[in-house]
Amino acid sequence: MMEPSFRVASLADLPNIVELLSASGLPVAGVEAHIDSFLLALQGGSLAACAGLERYGPTALLRSVAVAKTHRGNGLAQKLVAQLIGIARADGIESVLLLTTTAGAFFERFGFRIISRAEAPAAVQCSVEFQGACPASASVMRLDIHQPGSVYKSNGSTQSHSANSQSPETQRR
Repeated sequence: MMEPSFRVASLADLPNIVELLSASGLPVAGVEAHIDSFLLALQGGSLAACAGLERYGPTALLRSVAVAKTHRGNGLAQKLVAQLIGIARADGIESVLLLTTTAGAFFERFGFRIISRAEAPAAVQCSVEFQGACPASASVMRLDIHQPGSVYKSNGSTQSHSANSQSPETQRR
């Protein structure tokens, strides 16, 4: 399988993004308003995966991480998330938040940890995702952004954290 290409979304990509998110059971509310914050993975010229990174001051909201069924199991979600964390770090973002009902374990691989909704900054709480696009039962997770090679505490142990974390079944880029 050929390596995917990645690019920032444009308004012309909106119908394909909405179709992918709908097929993945993810909310589409707010996507159009933040279309230029979406990163796309293309395979053979077609949309294989997407993810968005909405900015709210020093905090960003990672949203809509979706991979087409025919492209799952190839590490595309991990590559997109790693790239968006790298972009957040380069842009001076201090923390990245997300809401999830099913993928908490996936995001823990990157160092995200569950927090209470009340701990989310007010600007993020005003986002479409927090205001109802995602169910109130969704877990809120946060990743504090550090410089590459930094160390963070997780479950009482010290670990080196890299935005390029990969699961055993995926290859490093």
